Amino acid sequence: MQLVSHDLLSPVPGVTRQLHSIHFGPRGAGKVYIQASLHADELPGMLVAWHLKRRLSELEAAGRLRREIVLVPVANPAGLEQMVLDAPLGRFELHSGENFNRRFVDLSDEVGDRIEALLTDDAERNQVLIRQHLCEALAEHQAQTPLQSLRLTLQRLACDAELVLDLHCDFEAVEHLYTTPDAWPQVEPLARYLGAQVSLLATDSGGQSFDECFSLVWWQLQQRFGKRFPIPLGSLSVTLELRGQADVSHALAEQDCQAILDYLGYRDVIAGATAALPALPRPATPLAAVELVVAATGGLLVYLAQPGQWVEAGEVIAEVIDPLTDQVQVLRSTQAGLLYARSVRRLATAGMVIAHVAGEQVCRSGYLLGN
Repeated sequence: MQLVSHDLLSPVPGVTRQLHSIHFGPRGAGKVYIQASLHADELPGMLVAWHLKRRLSELEAAGRLRREIVLVPVANPAGLEQMVLDAPLGRFELHSGENFNRRFVDLSDEVGDRIEALLTDDAERNQVLIRQHLCEALAEHQAQTPLQSLRLTLQRLACDAELVLDLHCDFEAVEHLYTTPDAWPQVEPLARYLGAQVSLLATDSGGQSFDECFSLVWWQLQQRFGKRFPIPLGSLSVTLELRGQADVSHALAEQDCQAILDYLGYRDVIAGATAALPALPRPATPLAAVELVVAATGGLLVYLAQPGQWVEAGEVIAEVIDPLTDQVQVLRSTQAGLLYARSVRRLATAGMVIAHVAGEQVCRSGYLLGN
């Protein structure tokens, strides 16, 4: 085990920040990258990472790691310190208002221009070439703000990994994940081990989030060069939503830790017997088929459906009550699906998304992420 400290751009004189990565296993034989709590108020993944650190240390000592595994248990030290009136605000940087998990560097055109004259008919060689130029291009980028410094540091750590796992959680939710349609056949075993109730697929959901900044660059290079040169899917990128913000317990963390290790064993990253694949809880769903249940007016929010509950078209999800006028707004799902996440707030405001339902009919397009 090797602990590496990465200096981040200081916001003001007298303040220093560092990001810490922990490296396990042999280098040069492939790489897996796992980070937690990029949204710094989403803490279940941080506890999972702590359990992973202990287990990976044991596996390394036993000589069972076949590839390098890079673990970043605290992916956002800046967001972790953002406390306002005793309330953690770890999703957006207070200085810029930007979501910490958006606007990672898009390198597809830059790398594509660099490699166009170097590609061959050898897919494996092309993969090595692309990873090399991804690393070089990121090394040349210069951060102008502390937020850019954090994003670049994380992206540099993960850009040459064959598997990227970004551990998040929702407000109140069942376990679910995000990945791409092309990656799904290889990610599906992970959904089985985790018991993911919903698996959401999109090639480009908008916003250049952390997971998509890796998967999307390979897809875009395939679109540009695929008819002339073989371009493999060089990075499997997955966002794991480990239930809700309050689901921080050793029992759940140990369960999720074991699921990730089982998947790494399945992929031959860890030597030894492979755990049997459980049944897939539900088939994958297009992210564009997720219905956002929105409150038209403000008021007291009373839920009538729970995360993990299957709802039929027209079924009541919640009521929004105005205690002054006695007006009761009934919020319904317009299609059948699994209610997999809902807001932790109990006072709705006009236009607020109060729940997400994973259906089967595409109902959205364009930008598909939350704020």
